[in-house]
Amino acid sequence: MSLEKNAIQYLMEQGIKPEDRVIDIDGEERWVVIDNNGQPTEIMPRVFTAKEPLKINTLSGFVKYVKANLDRKDYALIVHVKDECHVHLKGLLEVDGSRETIAVAQAIVPEFRFDYFMNMEEFNIALQAKFVSTEDRKLLLQVVGNVAEEKVMQTGDDGVSQAVTINSGLSSKADVKVPNPVSLAPYRTFLEVDQPVSQFIYRMKDGPRGAIFEADGGAWRNQAIVNIREYLADNLREEVSKNRITILA
Repeated sequence: MSLEKNAIQYLMEQGIKPEDRVIDIDGEERWVVIDNNGQPTEIMPRVFTAKEPLKINTLSGFVKYVKANLDRKDYALIVHVKDECHVHLKGLLEVDGSRETIAVAQAIVPEFRFDYFMNMEEFNIALQAKFVSTEDRKLLLQVVGNVAEEKVMQTGDDGVSQAVTINSGLSSKADVKVPNPVSLAPYRTFLEVDQPVSQFIYRMKDGPRGAIFEADGGAWRNQAIVNIREYLADNLREEVSKNRITILA
């Protein structure tokens, strides 16, 4: 049996209710019980927190929930942009050192296999379905959608440039240089914010097959977090001004 249970049992045997031993220390109420030797022992107050956070899949839904002020009404809360796909609504630090997570917004983004060579048809479909329309995406689609031969040629003096033969008309063909690097914007964060544009290296192999490789060192993640923070700051302006919400990113 724990010390707390022993102390409470002792109080009950003596006809002393535990709640009668609440005393004011430094202006704060704290639970104190008496052990068998008559010595006071402080019990950490029980902290009631959500068993699991509310899960939301859109930023707009997350904002509506925060504005509704349904849970932890009028409490000061923290909106933490954890990364490009997760935003947490958290409480302040509790007396036992814990911090409650009240709600989590998790973006639903399509899966795209970077650094993986795929055939032209698969690559063509992925570019159209999982990337925002940009000039470089249109250029890539012209190449991958019109490849005429399986062989990929190395060209130029830099040792890395490539060229392929594409259909340039009803009956004609032409050799074109594969564009590199390319600026693309895959769907990688919440749809309510702009998708970060970043540079990729596009490579081809005989088959033909193509793949793109990230070439910005992950800087797009920082931009995505900034975009999310600005969206939240704009849509939770009133809550922030009242100091009910603090946005951290």
